[in-house]
Amino acid sequence: MNQVQRHILKIGLMLAVFAIVATSLVSLTDINTREQIIENERLALLSALNELVDVTRYDNDILTDTLSLPSIIELGTKDSTQIYRARKDEAPVAAVFTSIAPNGYNGKIKLLVGIYYDGSVAGVRVIQHKETPGLGDKIDLKKAAWILSFNGLSLQNTTEEKWKVKKDGGPFDQFTGATITPRAVVLAVKNALLYFEQHRDELFEVTK
Repeated sequence: MNQVQRHILKIGLMLAVFAIVATSLVSLTDINTREQIIENERLALLSALNELVDVTRYDNDILTDTLSLPSIIELGTKDSTQIYRARKDEAPVAAVFTSIAPNGYNGKIKLLVGIYYDGSVAGVRVIQHKETPGLGDKIDLKKAAWILSFNGLSLQNTTEEKWKVKKDGGPFDQFTGATITPRAVVLAVKNALLYFEQHRDELFEVTK
């Protein structure tokens, strides 16, 4: 092997080593980044759940104590969804699940509803909507505090026929020029409470 060939071989080996190191670094970065993304998503979900259910009221891992719900007509869901269950000393405390108002002004309004075991609302958040900015978007907590009006309500302290906006004879405020939006949300929350009342015990069953 002459000097030129040895030089070419040396360069080839260097390039091969560089390629291996570079590929390893990219793979390692991808793994670390993916793990960080998963962790960030986990923390974001936990934060959202803790906005609805006071973290001091439960001691289980709410992110893993879950139950998969099939599509449910009463909740307006067409795909399977997760229910997150909070417990204290293994006793049921609250459940958080999705409820959809299909009849918003501009389409479906997706809600995350937390309900304590006694049937009272722990909290409600709108997680997806297409309502009109400046009008219907007041259902979003970032825009207004209206959504907090559900906290503590139940089918016991607010009878079923009272779950209406003021224009329809109920106690819930409507928005000027956007009655359809709050009306849809009120109905969706009521349906979530009705579903919870009818299925409370089975929602908290421990699966083995």
